Amino acid sequence: QVQLVESGGGLVQPGGSLRLSCVASGSAFRLFGMGWYRQAPGKERELVARIGYTAANTEYADSVKGRFTISRDNARRTVYLQMNSLKPEDTAVYYCSTYPPGNDWGQGTQVTVSS
Repeated sequence: QVQLVESGGGLVQPGGSLRLSCVASGSAFRLFGMGWYRQAPGKERELVARIGYTAANTEYADSVKGRFTISRDNARRTVYLQMNSLKPEDTAVYYCSTYPPGNDWGQGTQVTVSS
């Protein structure tokens, strides 16, 4: 079981940037692929980006390619999501979890992109 705590969300204007962080418990963190997911009101949760356990492999949803960057620091048991050029359609609650996702989810962090 992995406990996950997301942070870094907030209100930002279109075109702005945010950096999300997710701290995981447990020394096995470095063995897991990790992902950032988001869920907008009335929509299903979707994968935004994922990163392999060595950070060598990353993959992004088409909607965020070129704007978002996922990274990880295994020593800090933390995975990050740098979000640039934010759009109103990026508004959602953002969660991190393992990839593939299991039963462990954090509380999420709200990202609102609005002028």
